[in-house]
Amino acid sequence: MDAPFDLHLQVLGVSVCGIGLWILFDGGSLLNVHASVCADELRIVGAGLILIGLVVFAVSIIGIVGATKEIRCLLLVYMGLLIALVLGQLFVALLLLINRDTIEQSLDQTVDRIIFWYGGHNRTDTLMDRIQRYEGCCGRMGPSDWLLNSFLLNLTNQDLLPCSCFNSSRPAINSPWCSERQNLTGPVYGVGGGSFEQGCKQKLVDWLQENLLTVVTMDTALMLIQVVQFVFSVYLYRALGSRTAAKVPQPGEQSDLRGQNYAYVDQDNADLY
Repeated sequence: MDAPFDLHLQVLGVSVCGIGLWILFDGGSLLNVHASVCADELRIVGAGLILIGLVVFAVSIIGIVGATKEIRCLLLVYMGLLIALVLGQLFVALLLLINRDTIEQSLDQTVDRIIFWYGGHNRTDTLMDRIQRYEGCCGRMGPSDWLLNSFLLNLTNQDLLPCSCFNSSRPAINSPWCSERQNLTGPVYGVGGGSFEQGCKQKLVDWLQENLLTVVTMDTALMLIQVVQFVFSVYLYRALGSRTAAKVPQPGEQSDLRGQNYAYVDQDNADLY
């Protein structure tokens, strides 16, 4: 009777484990780059989600075996593990909610660090270009943030922006920088037109909150299913106990049977005596 719920648990467990792996190991994700600044919180969350996902998958198998084979001992183990899982998931959800402001503040540091070291030649630069190009924004608070770039700080004329900051651009072959000023373009820098004036901060905060909400929602869904599973497991455990007790003769019934056997006398055989 618990198998359908346990199959749902397995699917959600694999999904939660996948989210944890994405947080820890996806090199092309801003969340993974962000983990280098806000390391403790996000790595604990990522490792916790992987552990929870694997344990959920294993526990669901125990529940299926205990329910189908009607093994009360396995059901007890299953219920105990469900309680431990719910407590672990509460810890992960509370850790995310409590440190949400800290994670958002450290996101600013992550973006500032990417802007400072931007050169267009590594994965974080490609990630920043993708965010600016598809979100229609430039810098963290605005285009002026790029004045703090390590490359532009060494130039006398800083009228350059990443080509991804422009609505339309024609990049140079070996440079990620573009300008609207014709005297700066040519073989060294690309040509850009219509730079974005809005910063990317709000879009990044919205993106982070959506990801945190996804994790917390899946965590909450798992907990709700596990609570329902716990109730069904208690019901099944008690039903199996009642069934086992009904099969065992009571002491009073056994003595009555013995008394009836001793008191019974076959009248035909008695006449022979």
